[in-house]
Amino acid sequence: MDQSGIADRRRLRRKLTFWRVVGLLAVVLLVFGLTYAGGFAERGEKAQSHIARVMVSGVITANEDLLDRLEDVRDDPNVRAVIIGIESPGGTTYGGEVLYNAVREIAAVKPVVAEVRGLAASAGYMIASATDHIVAGEASIVGSIGVIFQYGNVSELLDNIGISVDAVKSSPLKAEPSPFSPANPEAEEMIGRLVADSYDWFVDLVAERRDMTRPETLAIADGSIFTGRQALQNGLVDAIGAEAEVRAYLGTRDVDTDLDIVDWEPEGSGGFFFGQAAAGLIGGLFGNSALGSQVVSAFTDQKLFLDGLTSVWQFGGQQARDDWGNTP
Repeated sequence: MDQSGIADRRRLRRKLTFWRVVGLLAVVLLVFGLTYAGGFAERGEKAQSHIARVMVSGVITANEDLLDRLEDVRDDPNVRAVIIGIESPGGTTYGGEVLYNAVREIAAVKPVVAEVRGLAASAGYMIASATDHIVAGEASIVGSIGVIFQYGNVSELLDNIGISVDAVKSSPLKAEPSPFSPANPEAEEMIGRLVADSYDWFVDLVAERRDMTRPETLAIADGSIFTGRQALQNGLVDAIGAEAEVRAYLGTRDVDTDLDIVDWEPEGSGGFFFGQAAAGLIGGLFGNSALGSQVVSAFTDQKLFLDGLTSVWQFGGQQARDDWGNTP
């Protein structure tokens, strides 16, 4: 190729790089513009009387962001009522406890209703029971009232590969159960007491909130799950339906049923689908899909790309546990 052809190619490459950079900047500015526009719109909705909806989804823990939002909707004078949307398999007993208490604090000052989506099991149901009224879909999964403590035992594996783990303890029950040896009867008894106490607390909580006797509650608190229709029959939910039924209940609490329902979402969660689209555009512009996600993540919120993390419960699978006992 002669010098003229090489020079033309270089000029073409510089022009292509220039327009790629321009395109990248345009997309980034568009991301920022739509994100801030969404934020302004959300603030405008919250500046007038409305019904707030807060989602409790995925595995439940003592989520500080969620607790802060529940406190905010409780104290906001523009929030006339609160919907707790639930799509959760449960989680840690402590996480369920603190969220339960936060919802009860809301109920002390304004109407609050649970809208069960596909699943409100264990700690998820615990939180639903904290509301004034529970609405569930006919095919929703509800219940799983109970407590479980699980621990691993790899002692046989260690024996097979010739490894032993020794310990000097201040007392026999210190650091029990251990994954390095089978639990002794005393340790199993200790764990049983822990599980029984947590279970009794859970059963009494449901009995109080659902206006049941303890025997009535125990009859359905064997870890069983129920459809929404079954849960209506056994008293775990109050109505079958969705938003229309939620609004109908709030109408009985002197809440204007024509008020807008505003989703109170985590900070930085706006623009999710656009964020993915922007990542695709940037990736296509430079021929590198990973680069697109990296660039948009750098300028926005990493949470935009965590869309798969709420699918944490599987039939027959193990749920998240903490180290002292979780709701199953």
